[in-house]
Amino acid sequence: MNFDSSPIAAIATAPGRGGIGVVRISGKDLAPVIEAVCATTQLQPRHATYLDFLNADGSIIDQGLAIYFKAPHSYTGEDVLELQGHGGPVVLQMLLARCVEAGHDIGLRLAQPGEFTHRAFLNDKLDLAQAEAVADLIEASTEAAARSASQSLSGAFSKTIHALVDQVIHLRMLVEATLDFPEEEIDFLEKSDARGQLVRIREALDRVFNQAAQGALLRDGLNVVLAGQPNVGKSSLLNALAGADVAIVTPIAGTTRDKVTETIQIEGIPINIIDTAGIRDADDDVDEVERIGIERTWAAVEKADVILHMLDASRGPTRADEHIAARFASSVPVVRLWNKIDLSGHKPAVDLMPDATHVYLSATDRIGIDLLRAELLRIAGWQQTGESLYLARERHLIALKAARSHLDMAAQLAMQNDQALDLFAEELRLTQERLNSITGEFTSDDLLGVIFSRFCIGK
Repeated sequence: MNFDSSPIAAIATAPGRGGIGVVRISGKDLAPVIEAVCATTQLQPRHATYLDFLNADGSIIDQGLAIYFKAPHSYTGEDVLELQGHGGPVVLQMLLARCVEAGHDIGLRLAQPGEFTHRAFLNDKLDLAQAEAVADLIEASTEAAARSASQSLSGAFSKTIHALVDQVIHLRMLVEATLDFPEEEIDFLEKSDARGQLVRIREALDRVFNQAAQGALLRDGLNVVLAGQPNVGKSSLLNALAGADVAIVTPIAGTTRDKVTETIQIEGIPINIIDTAGIRDADDDVDEVERIGIERTWAAVEKADVILHMLDASRGPTRADEHIAARFASSVPVVRLWNKIDLSGHKPAVDLMPDATHVYLSATDRIGIDLLRAELLRIAGWQQTGESLYLARERHLIALKAARSHLDMAAQLAMQNDQALDLFAEELRLTQERLNSITGEFTSDDLLGVIFSRFCIGK
């Protein structure tokens, strides 16, 4: 995203009809827009004023509240005008068009996705981790994810990263000072407890990574695909997990012709359960629609985080089951679900076997469902902790892993006593650089463009 400092405007509320709608404008000296649309120059900063929103010919577009935020005391750090009117899409588009028209002489234009938050970042109202938390809070699919996003937005994640950076800087300062005065013949690593400081930094980084990894689960969740032959109970299991009849269940083979997706929560983690068409041989009596459904099943399996391979416990494994299992990717966790234990006489149980985890349950009687939920949490690596979690993104985890790698290299260099202090210092510098990339102190313009382009327009 190439930064253009001209004033911007956008509808800041979600598309569709609602009780209210907001048009937001940000930039320098918005007086021409305020005077033309609100017919006043006397908007008191941070106070709501009820008035008419006017067209160019003086006719009324709408009536509502105008709130003016004078720089730097605004979301973006620039002058901001918010016009709050009725939430109809037509009237909001009319109001937005009028604002752009009234701001023509000051270069007012439509905002790009995420541009308001981008400006907040550039004007030091938010750091990069907080800016990303804005989008995460809007998109949160569970209460736990929303709470964690709010934590990050408040600056908790950033403060933790800054504390880590401060520890690294302190150790770097000692190393650089030693390198600047080589005539001082001292055992630096011993005298400054550099190894002890390094151990404490690594332990702190591990704690942050664990919290961030747990938070990433809250944000991204798991894509879980139900696969198996027709009539083994996949749709019944989806209904049992969802707690509602979201999939049609009949004794007729091939009832499910396409993917049926339902998102559930387990300990606050979003789990996207994808029920698929039953897999059977193309030589069987399979019509064109069912054949397409089977192809889509395999496409879903290829993108799965976890595969639930459902089998009929009352008849045992078949050759068809073996053919299905042979096509699963070895890199994806597979859980063998032995359904219909109400008919087979098995007890609900979880067996950890070399080939896969085996879970015995009855989807119809909803027996053993809690065992499956617990197994999904185990595969996800979820651990209940009393600590606050940060709704981390994949780039945060990559940066933390890279920082840990540089600290590991620094620890190896520390074993050489003072013979490799310059390399030791370089690894600390690289560690600091990786950590700073999380909050935006060291971030390329290209990365900023990718991050903010994924925001919604008006935010």
